[in-house]
Amino acid sequence: MIPSRLTAPEPGWTTRADVVIVGSGIAGLTAALRLYGQVDKILVVTKDVLNAGSTQWAQGGIAAALGPGDTPAQHEHDTLVAGAGVCDREAVRVLVNEGPEAVHELISWGAVFDQHDGVLSLTREGGHHRDRIAHAGGDATGAEIQRALIAAVERAPDIEVIQHALAVDLLPADDGGVAGVTVHVLGEGQVDGVGRVLCRSVVLASGGLGQVFSQSTNPSVATGDGMALALRAGAGLRDLEFVQFHPTVMWLGAHSEGQQPLISEAVRGEGAFLVDWEGRRIMEGVHDLADLAPRDVVAKAITRRMNDTGRPHMWLDARHLGGAFWERRFPTILATARQHGVDPVTELIPVAPAQHYASGGVATDLWGRAGVPGLYATGEVACSGVHGANRLASNSLLEGLVFSRRIAEVLPGELRPWSEPVHDRRDAGLVTGSVRRHVQEVMTGEVGVLRSEKGLADAVGDLDALASQLRGEPGPDAWETTNLLTISQALTAAAALREETRGSHWREDFPERDDDEWAGHIDVVLDRGRPQTSFRAAPPTDGGWE
Repeated sequence: MIPSRLTAPEPGWTTRADVVIVGSGIAGLTAALRLYGQVDKILVVTKDVLNAGSTQWAQGGIAAALGPGDTPAQHEHDTLVAGAGVCDREAVRVLVNEGPEAVHELISWGAVFDQHDGVLSLTREGGHHRDRIAHAGGDATGAEIQRALIAAVERAPDIEVIQHALAVDLLPADDGGVAGVTVHVLGEGQVDGVGRVLCRSVVLASGGLGQVFSQSTNPSVATGDGMALALRAGAGLRDLEFVQFHPTVMWLGAHSEGQQPLISEAVRGEGAFLVDWEGRRIMEGVHDLADLAPRDVVAKAITRRMNDTGRPHMWLDARHLGGAFWERRFPTILATARQHGVDPVTELIPVAPAQHYASGGVATDLWGRAGVPGLYATGEVACSGVHGANRLASNSLLEGLVFSRRIAEVLPGELRPWSEPVHDRRDAGLVTGSVRRHVQEVMTGEVGVLRSEKGLADAVGDLDALASQLRGEPGPDAWETTNLLTISQALTAAAALREETRGSHWREDFPERDDDEWAGHIDVVLDRGRPQTSFRAAPPTDGGWE
């Protein structure tokens, strides 16, 4: 059974804010800055420090039709093709048409992107047919965006920030909507321990679910908290089975766990290529874009070659780029690789696919509404519909920008009246933090890159057995682990239902895409402690410049 709320102590303190934003990456801070001046008080709660989320780690850049000859229609086409027929076309059009203005606003807030002769320097990544990736510091785009946003928030005195704060559960109002949120703060003084923030709206911008798996490029804070919180509150999760595994994550050994170093797709955009142990090019003849094919195509090609040869990883060859180019264009990746004993200037880089991004999440409309009155979601925690079965490279930062701006357009006019939380009758429970590694091993082994009916059934049984042991004591480790288990059960249920291979969902027992049966979306809701799945058919959306 999945707990319908997390066991937690009674709140020891109370504060108020018109809007609570959970998360401090590009999505959360953009929402805060755009809402600034439209509502009286904004409170940002973040589980670590302001710059600890996934935005900080984004290397490649942010995609938008900013260059000569490029158009939103071309960006739309590439996004739809990568999404393998299940993107929401209207959501994609919102993204690509509003994207350029959103990037220029980010620049106005102080973000400094790389330029050449006074013009934005644009590059290309997998799945793109144009140079449209704006980058900063060579390969430190996320860090620069995060720096600029934090500086802008610090200049806005009415935006309050509480760091080291884990959002535990929503507080329900008598109409089933949002009355507030409980948070646990690791701090000192009055705002310490579990408290409640009464509010009129909550914006989830808490990032992804990477720590569901043993190896991920995501930081340790990515434990699916926002998705699990929303599911317990009555929201639906959509497209959860589409988990993107980045094809070129640096291989650190068979037993390496936790956050793994990413070798950005931009390295292949600048000419690097994949080879096997005999030096043969892996992507030749696989796709017309070769090493710049969409991520699911490349990840599957690498995994197939690994399986065929019995090798634990493949290789990325970027030696021909030269030392000076590496130092200028990819200084962060170069330093990280050398830290782990590999010099990309003179050596091949060992790479293998690892979890990177959740294309699904809390189901929203085009304005970020999440189906529970007063609840909104944006960024990786959300499923806006733009990514479909496989996210196009560097669309994630853009999605956080665009849809946070859209939330800020409608939320002020939709603010709910203040209401006291009603007694929460949902069944509470927790698993112990000690089962976290078991959850990750099950998900990595059976619900990772390769999936099958038997593996998924085994995963369901293992996860159900863990969920029956609700003996955890309240605290951050047990709360996070219960969230991980909750999302793992929902994800596995969705993956078991979709009997086809599409995008980043690869079923060995159903190796072909099946538009007759599976063009559409799988939704997951929580019903009496069990994930309940349903399928909603939709016409395939594979591209075309209409």
